[in-house]
Amino acid sequence: MDTTPTTPQDGSPQSTGLTHKSLTATILAIAIPSLAALVAEPLFILVDTAIVGRLGTSELAGLALASTVLTTTVGLCIFLAYATTATVARHLGAGRRTTALSAGIDGLWLAATLGALLTLTLILTAPQLLTILGAHGDVLTHATTYLRWSAPGLPGMLIVMAATGVLRGFQNATTPMWVAGAGAALNAALSFTLVWILGMGIAGSGLGTAITQILMAIALTIPVATLARRHNAALRPGTTGILHSLASGAPLFLRTLSLRAAIILTIITATSLGTVPLAGHQVINSLWGFAAFALDALAIAAQTLIGHHLGAADRTGTRHILRVTLWWGTLSGAVIGALIILIAYTAAPLFTPDPTVQHAIQLAAIVAGITMPITGWVCVLDGVLIGAGDGRYLAGVGLINLAMYTPAVLTVYHLAPHGPTGLLWLWVAFAGVFMGVRALTTGWRIRTQAWMRIG
Repeated sequence: MDTTPTTPQDGSPQSTGLTHKSLTATILAIAIPSLAALVAEPLFILVDTAIVGRLGTSELAGLALASTVLTTTVGLCIFLAYATTATVARHLGAGRRTTALSAGIDGLWLAATLGALLTLTLILTAPQLLTILGAHGDVLTHATTYLRWSAPGLPGMLIVMAATGVLRGFQNATTPMWVAGAGAALNAALSFTLVWILGMGIAGSGLGTAITQILMAIALTIPVATLARRHNAALRPGTTGILHSLASGAPLFLRTLSLRAAIILTIITATSLGTVPLAGHQVINSLWGFAAFALDALAIAAQTLIGHHLGAADRTGTRHILRVTLWWGTLSGAVIGALIILIAYTAAPLFTPDPTVQHAIQLAAIVAGITMPITGWVCVLDGVLIGAGDGRYLAGVGLINLAMYTPAVLTVYHLAPHGPTGLLWLWVAFAGVFMGVRALTTGWRIRTQAWMRIG
């Protein structure tokens, strides 16, 4: 469905005439494939965990630390997808397809450059980084091996992000979905073959991931290059365009950095509360993380559609998209929250046989479930403001959100009791205070006209 708005010749704001039904269909057409692609990515680590886990405890521990470094590095570069989606969508909304594709190509070159630099950095500093995380002995050896063999896949990982952003900007979420699914299957096959059949051990798992990510990058670059050729956009890099991509992505990098800092503070606090809260936190955090994937899929739809309509100077359509996506985000959050509580109270024994940990999971699930509509609201508004190119505001309030969360989580760190109740209070701080503050700061922004920069 082509919902790219058109702009009157006088440049005045106008409405596209999208009905609630057609807009909902468009949102789902973007969100559902995006969700499938998002869920496919964690399968890489899950498959590697299952295969490497059979090698031994030291290998599995090494994988845990190395994958933490790798996923953190890639996670901080998520701006490559978000910024590219917003920029491409805005140019398309303004009817500038060639410019949109040129911006997308520059994003791919930036991703390749950053990927090469990060690959070199991780290969050279792997032992030092892993030692900081506490690795030593055999664990350090295995972690270093995995990180160095998987690091060459970083350019591929980042190009996948940028190319996915371009295609989402064109409201094509299906191609990234199929590539992500095929990549997950290929990674499983390569990892098993290299680790067990060819006897490479943990190095084979890292190499399989690297090969898969490079092939995925090629698979997603081809349709982007085809579009560029069709619309006479140059495939060579443009220095100005790359610098613009870097500048537009920098605020989103800072925003992501503040989120990562909050998550790290939460994990550190969970560790301080004892083994039971930490084990319970792992389960609830995993459930919450998968829920966030579903809500992020709606955020991706919001990014794409908001960018299109603001590019077309369509304030009325933008407000309509805002209302509908917020409704979907809040409703989805309520449904997912109820499921989290249900899972915690019926399936906790599947996660652990320890009744004390089960109780901790159930207490924290109540808070996570009740506050999930707030999380849905926050995810959608993040997508709206990213699609509007309001990254500077998100970067600024990200620091404010972190500053307001820090006293709450430190209070839990110092005063909360060990045991299940401690985990309950930790999730009151994270899901209640942190997500609540984010809801307030993003909600305040959309009450103004400042974020709706048209054209």
